[in-house]
Amino acid sequence: MASTSFMSNPNMNVNHVAFSDNISRRSHSFGQVPLPKKTGTSSARQAIFASLAATAVATSRAQLKTSSSLAHFWREIHGSDDWEYLLEPLHPLLRQEIIRYGEFVTACYKAFDLEPNSKRYLNCKYGRKNMFSEVGMENCGYEVTKYIYATPDINIPTQSGASCGRWVGYVAVSSDDSVRRLGRRDIVITFRGTVTNSEWIANLMSSLTPARLDPHNPRPDVKVEAGFLSLYTSDESTSKFGLGSCREQLLSEVSRLLTKYKGEELSITVAGHSMGSSLALLLAYDIAELGLNKQNSSRHIPITVFSFGGPRVGNAGFKERCEELGVKVLRIVNVNDPITKMPGVLFNENFRVLGGRYELPWSCSCYSHVGIELVLDFFNMQNPSCVHDLETYINLLRCPKRLDIQRHSVDLLDRAREMLLTSAQNFNMLPWIRSTADQTNSSVNLVQSQKTY
Repeated sequence: MASTSFMSNPNMNVNHVAFSDNISRRSHSFGQVPLPKKTGTSSARQAIFASLAATAVATSRAQLKTSSSLAHFWREIHGSDDWEYLLEPLHPLLRQEIIRYGEFVTACYKAFDLEPNSKRYLNCKYGRKNMFSEVGMENCGYEVTKYIYATPDINIPTQSGASCGRWVGYVAVSSDDSVRRLGRRDIVITFRGTVTNSEWIANLMSSLTPARLDPHNPRPDVKVEAGFLSLYTSDESTSKFGLGSCREQLLSEVSRLLTKYKGEELSITVAGHSMGSSLALLLAYDIAELGLNKQNSSRHIPITVFSFGGPRVGNAGFKERCEELGVKVLRIVNVNDPITKMPGVLFNENFRVLGGRYELPWSCSCYSHVGIELVLDFFNMQNPSCVHDLETYINLLRCPKRLDIQRHSVDLLDRAREMLLTSAQNFNMLPWIRSTADQTNSSVNLVQSQKTY
């Protein structure tokens, strides 16, 4: 699931750009009170008053949300009410926050070193203290506390070097000055998309496997995609000085920060693009499943995922468990982006129930999206790969009526594909890789936008 955020096309002409705030969500009856049929004056009057009261409540809530500042409104922005009244139309504060977290993800790409001759090749180019300033985000109001590395469990060499762990993102926390503006102390974790060859191969492993992240309750019905789980849980245990798994690094740092700021108003925000969205959702589920976000029996720290162009991660059991745990997910999706239809192009949430009533026997093996969907719609005939471009996503949110994107000279998608094909050729895997790639490309014009209900 590669990012294409740095493709060289300075004068991008988008032939078809549309912006939609439509959202697929569970149906609600709020504010809809049917009038009874001539059952007496008293009953009819009560029904009318109830209808007017419901309408008044809905109107007042909408007005309150329009006038509120982020400090007083951040829980709603993070999905406490499943983004009710915020998506149609898209609320300015929510739009602002989606863009802000998208920029945190963009920083991963800007800081990622793709120069083969560099000592920091496939790692972050900068130190933690100056990373934000180096990528032009010195005034973001956050401080990086930890870099995160992933070690795919793939049986082919990835790159040269003693360690095969590669930088995938970082953990940051809002500064004291930002706390007043945000209304809470925000812990943010961000992940980039696919770049290295091993990550490409992990993404092609389209099979469901039990997550089993809680040692006290394995929950075999909760299944996730094997490649994503491998990226999240694999480590370098065979090496004396090897890295711990991506999961171990993240849980350790999140636990440390929660302990450090115990007693404060806190939020946990996880954001990612493409493959990074998968890691973001796995982490959010993991934190909630282990109960790390529990302050006491009645109060939990909110966990919210902002997913940009993310694929499906698990089955219906995974989706239902995330909802039970209160993990909030806002999926920002381009309907023309094929990555958001995979895995499970055929066997997905729309296939597992027959006629909307009968659940099929193989439903546990069907992939299912998690969360609420915010729909974008854009396509470029001269540059079809822009449909998965994070920078395009963000710029369209900034200015839905006009898309004018300045490109960087490095094409991450082409570089990643080249690395994958070179490695595959060396290990006699090229026919299989090309076959899989051809199947993926052929599905672009066949898949339909999948909705989340």
